[in-house]
Amino acid sequence: MIHEVDEALRRLLAAHDLPGAGVELGFEAPTTDWAAKRNAPTISVFLYDIREEPGLRQSGRFERHDESGAVTGWQGAPHWFQLSYLVTAWTKRPQDEHRLLSAVLRCVVGHDALEAAWLTGTLAELGLTVSFEAGGTMAEGRSAADVWSALGGQLKPSINLQVTAPLAGERTPAGPPVTEGVVLQADADAPRRLRYDGPSTAEGEGFAPSRPRPEPKRRRRGPLP
Repeated sequence: MIHEVDEALRRLLAAHDLPGAGVELGFEAPTTDWAAKRNAPTISVFLYDIREEPGLRQSGRFERHDESGAVTGWQGAPHWFQLSYLVTAWTKRPQDEHRLLSAVLRCVVGHDALEAAWLTGTLAELGLTVSFEAGGTMAEGRSAADVWSALGGQLKPSINLQVTAPLAGERTPAGPPVTEGVVLQADADAPRRLRYDGPSTAEGEGFAPSRPRPEPKRRRRGPLP
């Protein structure tokens, strides 16, 4: 699911012509060594925190169907996680960095959720809303100084981006459809197969009608004494 959110963010930026000509997009951690190897202006989208949203937790499971409406299996309720990204711009001049950040900010504030066209994989299959918030506070217990200190760099202007996305539950496939009657193995040498009344959509010869049950014999009574 995490890589699918990364791809959705890349498509979101691409829909607004970002990063742009001559500008790269990276999801790596913007460490000091990484920054030293940059040869082109870069927009960095760094995932720095992942935590579950307990208020959105659900239980149970729901059915999965194919195109014909037949049940193909059951899937558990998704778990929701908040993914926090640190968006920064890297150029040789602060003015250019601010210009890139302004373009990114204009892009993300125009949406409160990722559009369906940007979702792939399990996010697209679930069909649930993947919301996000731009420019808010950092994840609980985090600060910009703490993040930059962990990265080994100096504090830098950044946009905090938080995405709330579902992690699909476990899927249990359904067994194959029943196409034959139940076999009774009362006698190992002569098994009996139960057959059912009514039409059948099974392939092959289908189900044969059950035999009519014989009427019970009436007891003959003798003459009264």
